[in-house]
This record gives sequence, structure tokens and C-alpha cells, in this order.
Amino acid sequence: MAQRLVELVPEEFYHIYNRGNSKQVIFKDDFDYQRFQILLYLSNSYDNFKIENLRRDGIDFLTVDRKERLVNIGAYCLMPNHFHILLEPLVEGGVSLFMKKLCTGYAMFFNKRYERTGTLFEGRFKARWIDTDEYLRYVFSYIHLNPMKLQNPEWKNITPTSAMYAFINEYRFSSFWDFLQPEKRREYKIINPDFLPGYFLHETNTAHVHEWFRARTDLAQDS
Repeated sequence: MAQRLVELVPEEFYHIYNRGNSKQVIFKDDFDYQRFQILLYLSNSYDNFKIENLRRDGIDFLTVDRKERLVNIGAYCLMPNHFHILLEPLVEGGVSLFMKKLCTGYAMFFNKRYERTGTLFEGRFKARWIDTDEYLRYVFSYIHLNPMKLQNPEWKNITPTSAMYAFINEYRFSSFWDFLQPEKRREYKIINPDFLPGYFLHETNTAHVHEWFRARTDLAQDS
């Protein structure tokens, strides 16, 4: 298990990830994925929001005024038993507070929905400091290519097919679609990509992302 070896400080990039306890599934259907996406947005604030109250008042979750944010989210991907987030802290302690709100809120929702008890995630979230531009490109591409493993578990060792590329382009539970067609989704509001280098905004397509990944496999630190 990866250990927390880095200090999470503002103006640095980090790869944040965690998985279900004993690799158990943490997203069972679309509603679970969508709930986590909502929490990615609402947890990124000093304020606390109750989804049930927002729903009762007819408020669109993704239009809530969060005021001061805790982190910039540059990319994310949700998989059946784990998740990845690329982010930058905006304030001291921002990552820890954001992740506590996100994971606690989701675990409470999941346990209530499926009438279960106990720990949902495998300990505290894991973090990797992204210390070079090369590694930043690698993490960005790794996160967005991750759904390929749903098509082929050996995705990192093969040349993807056109069908696999199409699957990535249409996968709804990552931020890749938001870079391809930001005007198409309300979920675009979850990410704050302006803090990323400009090439992520202007050169992001499946071919580029796969090229970045394949050129930097020696940087792999996570599975």
C-alpha cells in the first residue's frame, strides 16, 4: 500500500487516489457514480451542504455557490472499485478537508443505500506529488485512460482498438469528456482546468493522451 510521503501544499500538483476496502466495489450503478460526482463539486468548499435539503428546495447541485474552494480539480476518473483525482491545493489543509468531506459523505450515502456498516475505503486516501511536467502529463493521461481496463485488463500492454478509444471518449464518469466537449455536460463545473498548463486545454484528444502515456511508462508509480 502506498504511504503518504509528501506534504500537501498549495501551488503543487498531486495525484490522489483510493479504492474500496479489500478492493470491493464502491460504485454499483449510475446513481452511485453520479452521487460521487455531485460530492466532488459540493465538498470543494468550506461550507457544508446537505444534498437532501438542496433537493427539497429544488436547487441544482452543480449551481450551488461554493464561495471559496479548497482545491482545483484538474482531472478525475471513477472506476467500479476505485477513483483517481488530479488536483492542486488552494489553501493549507485544503486537500485533507476536501477528501474528508468527500469520502465521509460518500461512505455515509453508500452504507445507508445498501444497508451496510463498516469501512468503505481502504484506509486514508493516497497521494503522489507530481514534481515534473512529464509526470503531470503521465498522470493526466493515466487517469483518463483508466477506463480502458474495463474493456481489456491488459490495456497498458497493448495497442488500443478504435472501440476502446470510443469507449474512453464516451465514458461519463471521468473528466475527459469535459476536455473534449465542455459545452456538453453540466459536470464540467466539477473541474477547474485553468490552472493546468495550456496544452491540456488545446491538445487534449484521445491520440494525444495515449501518446503521453505510452511515452512515459517509466514514470508509472501506481497500478
